[in-house]
Amino acid sequence: MAIRAGRSSLLALAFLLAASSYLRARGDQLHHGKQVSDWSRQLDFELQNLSSSQMDGRHLLGRPEQITHRKLRVRTGVRKKMEVIQQDDEALVKLENTGIERSKAVDSAVLGKYSIWRRENENEKADSRVRQMRDQMIMARIYSVLAKSRDKLDLYQELLARLKESQRSLGEATADAELPKSALERIKAMGQVLSKARDLLYDCKAITQRLRAMLLSADEQVRSLKKQSTFLSQLAAKTIPNGIHCLSMRLTIDYYLLSPEKRKFPNSENLENPDLYHYALFSDNVLAASVVVNSTIMNAKEPEKHVFHLVTDKLNFGAMNMWFLLNPPGDATIHVENVDDFKWLNSSYCPVLKQLESAAMREYYFKAGSKSLSAGSSNLKYRNPKYLSMLNHLRFYLPQVYPKLNKILFLDDDIVVQRDLTGLWEVNLNGNVNGAVETCGESFHRFDKYLNFSNPNISQNFDPNACGWAYGMNMFDLEEWKRKDITGIYHKWQNMNENRLLWKLGTLPPGLLTFYKLTHPLDKSWHVLGLGYNPTIERSEIDNAAVIHYNGNMKPWLEIAMTKYRPYWTKYINYEHPYIHGCKISQ
Repeated sequence: MAIRAGRSSLLALAFLLAASSYLRARGDQLHHGKQVSDWSRQLDFELQNLSSSQMDGRHLLGRPEQITHRKLRVRTGVRKKMEVIQQDDEALVKLENTGIERSKAVDSAVLGKYSIWRRENENEKADSRVRQMRDQMIMARIYSVLAKSRDKLDLYQELLARLKESQRSLGEATADAELPKSALERIKAMGQVLSKARDLLYDCKAITQRLRAMLLSADEQVRSLKKQSTFLSQLAAKTIPNGIHCLSMRLTIDYYLLSPEKRKFPNSENLENPDLYHYALFSDNVLAASVVVNSTIMNAKEPEKHVFHLVTDKLNFGAMNMWFLLNPPGDATIHVENVDDFKWLNSSYCPVLKQLESAAMREYYFKAGSKSLSAGSSNLKYRNPKYLSMLNHLRFYLPQVYPKLNKILFLDDDIVVQRDLTGLWEVNLNGNVNGAVETCGESFHRFDKYLNFSNPNISQNFDPNACGWAYGMNMFDLEEWKRKDITGIYHKWQNMNENRLLWKLGTLPPGLLTFYKLTHPLDKSWHVLGLGYNPTIERSEIDNAAVIHYNGNMKPWLEIAMTKYRPYWTKYINYEHPYIHGCKISQ
């Protein structure tokens, strides 16, 4: 296979790389083919000689049966050699196919939208000028290197000039409609100089070598950019947008200007009534908490029977109170508490607090960031400040926080409620403590994904194939919780993980251990996850879900949120509200 100099359109980068691999493989095939041909001629020659000898009797080497045996031996030898060649060819074909598949994958990473392997580009006419300009620029770079190495300096300068012109015309365009009117002239001019370069410099081997070098270089750049992207997305996930920070500050100031008697919420008698529907929401994000409450109430059949127990930190306590004083949830009951007021939650009782005060933990959290970008990014998500907040670990102390309640629905602040949830209180947990939606598929989101099964404390007590489940919407039976001493089980495992040998960090791994064989699987339509990282969730699945969860880095209040999922969240925000408008929070 060869690339003819007169070909009118230039091939894309990955296709040429695949072609170069094929050239080498084809050479081997031709060599094998020559061997087969030689052996075939040898067989014909010997058989002819045997036949001739048998006919004229002058060069007989033995009796007829000996001649027949010799013919059979020759045929057998050639057949075995040809079988070996066939096996080699089959292996070669497998290698070629593997190489082509790899080229497809790398090409997709490097060229992105204009990968020739993408289904969108099966229509050859779609955005053909953009693709042609990209192809021309690739070949121009190759020929410029060849021209410089062969002292064709005039041609080298001309190629560079055309490259700059094409780059200016192409810019950030991704479709023909985005190209300037001068693009067609640039394509023609580049075509002329490339034609000249082919006449003077064409060398199949040199071109394929250069393409391979370009592809490897581009692949390394992609790997580097992926590392940086991981770091920056984790960094973005930690940040608080200016608008939300502004909202919190303004609300806090106004709250402490209120007189004490105006800081109280109505219906306080409902807070310990076990006959009502109680929710636990722990958050330091005012806007996110408001969406959870608003979406729950707007979809509730009997809002007056719903009670929201909000816990926040000292920094956001005033803001959270002020927001819900200004925007009460209709007939529902709401109460806001400060986690720092829970005096029983101290380092002598809580293992996490004790560990967070240790020098080793401070070293892990606060000195790892001084390393280089690539070195510090691998475990960056485990250094998220949320793991330092007791708001994240308070979920293991629900009976201590709400001693008079027998059931409570725990909600994360990155969820949206789309349906009445009261049916969850009717679900029979069958003696279990936790009702949750399972997240495992055929081979993912099982216990071995979250826990260190090389540690005997894990491997001897848990099944690596046990199904994981989701935090974010959990029905907890607090009576069973107390009977089974769930908080004590949690303390035991948390103490054993002081050196992070059982799991990294976070609350899901200890949750899996603590509620092992104590979790009742809920129907998946109650809770659909992945809106913070998975772009392929079916719309029907989202629309039919009672709760949708933006777990992952792409939270709906961040700029990195996925655009197609954001309206499910923003529909519960009044962007004309004076505080929101004043802080320039927009859709």
